[in-house]
Amino acid sequence: MALPSGEKLPIFIGHIWSKQKRRWTLLGLRLLAFLAAAAATLVMVLNKQTKTFVVATIGTTPVNLTLTAKFHHTPAFVFFAIANGLVTIHNLVMIMVDLLGSKFDYKGFQFPMIASLDMLNLALVSGGANAAAFMAELGKNGNSHARWDKICDKFGAYCDRGAGALIASFLALALMLLISFLSILNLKLVNSSSHNSHNNIIALPN
Repeated sequence: MALPSGEKLPIFIGHIWSKQKRRWTLLGLRLLAFLAAAAATLVMVLNKQTKTFVVATIGTTPVNLTLTAKFHHTPAFVFFAIANGLVTIHNLVMIMVDLLGSKFDYKGFQFPMIASLDMLNLALVSGGANAAAFMAELGKNGNSHARWDKICDKFGAYCDRGAGALIASFLALALMLLISFLSILNLKLVNSSSHNSHNNIIALPN
């Protein structure tokens, strides 16, 4: 796509969205994604509720059963915690790399590596959030066809905290989607800038 001036779209965007603006925009989004994924991980890992139920009565004496709902009882919630934990670590490392700047240049491989890792973590948090959302729906409504009882009517606080973790994770997912888009755009802008610089050098007279 060409503009009236003859400039290509990535170059035009690069003029508007300067290098410093790109850096601070991505840094701010990564910080928000880090906080959202960390909150989702901590809330899910620390989520548990213990309740005592009366399961029978012998004469006038009730027979009680104490049950505890914990996240690690459900493999989908374990995967959710691991996925969000890895996304938390990823964004923390990316923030450190951004702040350290040129020390991590990797001879031109920095931007492709970052874009690839962002896409990988986007897929990871998407899988974790969707798997947990499926199990959360099952816990809330059950499944009459499979005769699986719902549990959220019995462990309300556990389900409420799980819902909070899901909201934080889907927020992290939205932020990672935006970060991935901007990382790819940033890579395109850097490549376009390098290509133009190379052409300008070639075009110089002897």
